[in-house]
Amino acid sequence: MAQNLSLEKFVYECIDCGKQYSSSETMYLCPSCSKENNELNPPKGVLRIVYNFSVLIQNNFLFRTIKKNNFLDILPISAAQNLPKLKVGNTPLYVFNSIDDQKLPFQVYLKDDSQNPTFSFKDRASAIVSAYAKENGFKTIVTASTGNAGSSLAGICASQKQKAIIMVPEKAPIAKLTQILMYGATIVPVKGTYDNAFDLSIEATKEFGWYNRNTAFNPLTIEGKKTVSFELFDQLGETIPDRIFVPVGDGVIISGVYKGFEDLFNLKIIDKIPTIIAVQSEGSDNISRNIYSDKFEIKESNTIADSISVDIPRNFYMVKHFIKKYAGEVLTVSDQEIIEASAILSRNTGIFAEPAAATAYAGMLRYYHVNKLDNNSKNVVLLTGSGLKDLNSVQSILNMPKSISPNIESLKKLIS
Repeated sequence: MAQNLSLEKFVYECIDCGKQYSSSETMYLCPSCSKENNELNPPKGVLRIVYNFSVLIQNNFLFRTIKKNNFLDILPISAAQNLPKLKVGNTPLYVFNSIDDQKLPFQVYLKDDSQNPTFSFKDRASAIVSAYAKENGFKTIVTASTGNAGSSLAGICASQKQKAIIMVPEKAPIAKLTQILMYGATIVPVKGTYDNAFDLSIEATKEFGWYNRNTAFNPLTIEGKKTVSFELFDQLGETIPDRIFVPVGDGVIISGVYKGFEDLFNLKIIDKIPTIIAVQSEGSDNISRNIYSDKFEIKESNTIADSISVDIPRNFYMVKHFIKKYAGEVLTVSDQEIIEASAILSRNTGIFAEPAAATAYAGMLRYYHVNKLDNNSKNVVLLTGSGLKDLNSVQSILNMPKSISPNIESLKKLIS
């Protein structure tokens, strides 16, 4: 058991029992709590990484130091040269103060993570996992994915000359599968759901000794995702927003957002955590519906937002911990609201988001319509992936005009 944090850069801490482990004792889950896991409940024993904050504070560790050192002092890797050459993170933060020519009494900031190399937020996690694998001699990395995490790992591994094996449910969107294949990864379509692909990837990890990238299994994924919080703090002039709307499926992205701000809080760089809203589709609400209950009940997911369609949210207990500790909020929106939000977002900002990302924007719109956003407040919407990854989802709201004869009279009729 890891008893002396001062001797190590970081230790793993179980979100359930609080036990700490060194990296030589475990790599994925708490050996004790994970023994309780079954197929009907979210896994126990998910780990998070804890750094030696007291030493960093004693050394006058300020935010500008974090930024200058590429966050390495509070990331689980040793050297920046082991990160991908591709530009991961440092994505734009846009501010838009009107919707359909209606001026808003508050500020809306859009964090556009579709600008990452494989067009999704997942590159943040893949970059850290890939770098760690490089530093520790792993040649092959495996993951289960509904598309984005697989595309991300495949692309990052291509840039790092690593082998990627991606297990996907057979009904994953073709655009995402195309990305995986183009990056040269080995794709393994699995009959059933994401959960079936997840379980098979764990078995393969044990059987072949591959390094596993799975979210809510490998604690390094949250460390990659937390970097968005550092960027937000920096881009907002070293202040925190009032609210952050995050699309939620497994619960790993929102845990990463919380973890980033919690690290800043533990370093005494900020004095409070922003209000973070977990936005889910009504068709896949297994976190929001269970978060205040003592018993977890599964509802089969059915939503257009495939990236956040999850029956058993793997990071449920960590999300529950963060939301309760920091007074977070949960919200569900309908598929119709998601598609409408995607259209509103696109025509007002020029940002075309996939349904999972548009879910967060739909959550912001819901709060706006019921007057839950204070005047002059700063509200961030996390846009996690490009709409080009799932073109089929918006076909129902598109009206493609018929072709016209090449003359002005026909053109006048069309545009009138």
